[in-house]
Amino acid sequence: MGNHVVASGNFLVPDATFIAELIAFLIILGVLGRYVLPPIQKAMHERQELIRKQVEDSEEAKTKLAEAERAYQNALHEARTEAAQIRENARAEAQRTVEELRTQAQEEQARIVARGEEQLASQRSAIVRELRSEIGTLAVELSEKIVSQRLSDEAQVSSTVDAFLAGLESKDKAENA
Repeated sequence: MGNHVVASGNFLVPDATFIAELIAFLIILGVLGRYVLPPIQKAMHERQELIRKQVEDSEEAKTKLAEAERAYQNALHEARTEAAQIRENARAEAQRTVEELRTQAQEEQARIVARGEEQLASQRSAIVRELRSEIGTLAVELSEKIVSQRLSDEAQVSSTVDAFLAGLESKDKAENA
């Protein structure tokens, strides 16, 4: 009897409950390993794959963003350069137009002055011709009254008129100079 008490009191010796618990534990582990663990591992792998793909997409998006930023900066630089060139071309075109207009105005002014001088010269010669005939007649009449004799010789009349007009022209040139 003493032997039996010692054997039942020894916790190191497995009994039937322990063996039944061990078998139940192994069955539960087998069921968990066979039916529960694969879907959990599959879900974990899918989640890891999704995270890895998101990281790759994020890296790709960063690369594309950097490329887009470089392209934007290049386009902005080109646009600024082109705008500066357009401004410079417009400024040069405006300067050229001003110079052309100034040249045209100076040419027009010179033409008007030349035309005016021509008109003055023609009017002057017309007035001189008219005055020559009138002054000649007046000079003859005046000299007839002073001298009381009529100059009958046409050559004398013409030389008197020419001398008088030459005196007027020399006086006029002295005043204009």
